[in-house]
Amino acid sequence: MDAANDAALAAALANYAGRWPDEAATVGLFVELLGDADNPFLRDRLAGHFTASSWLVDRSGERVLLTHHRKLQLWLQLGGHADGQRELHLTALREAEEESGLTGLRVDAAIFDVDRHWIPEHKAVPAHWHYDVRYVVHAGDNEAYTVSEESLDLAWRRVDDLAADPATDASVRRMARKWMARQ
Repeated sequence: MDAANDAALAAALANYAGRWPDEAATVGLFVELLGDADNPFLRDRLAGHFTASSWLVDRSGERVLLTHHRKLQLWLQLGGHADGQRELHLTALREAEEESGLTGLRVDAAIFDVDRHWIPEHKAVPAHWHYDVRYVVHAGDNEAYTVSEESLDLAWRRVDDLAADPATDASVRRMARKWMARQ
């Protein structure tokens, strides 16, 4: 347990709930998980565990890089398991770099979005909950990505198109609307 990082995450979640009061019940589930005696930052905690994702925007802020996820068969933001890392913004940055091959990325430390979603059984891993904490990651000068083994494909997609497309995953549409409404 890392009390300082856990306290920082709890404060960041409280700040997020203050900005998005209609998501307070969901945030409460994240805070509850954070207080669990079993390490919720490890993927082998099958009752549920933390993951981190990146809303990876291009330099203009008009496009976001999405992955056609190999296991889930959906177009989603880049991200993955914390694997023991308690500073989830660093997990989001690591996953963005690993899954895109991009360098020179910069992550915002503030939580951009949270999403608790059910992951179906896959191979030997039983179905379980992901508590996904999402951060804005900014692309650097080079936006030429490389598709990793975790993806079927990657694509830069216009944020306004994602927000308007009912076929887009609901959480991606929510993040697109949040990004477009930012001050």
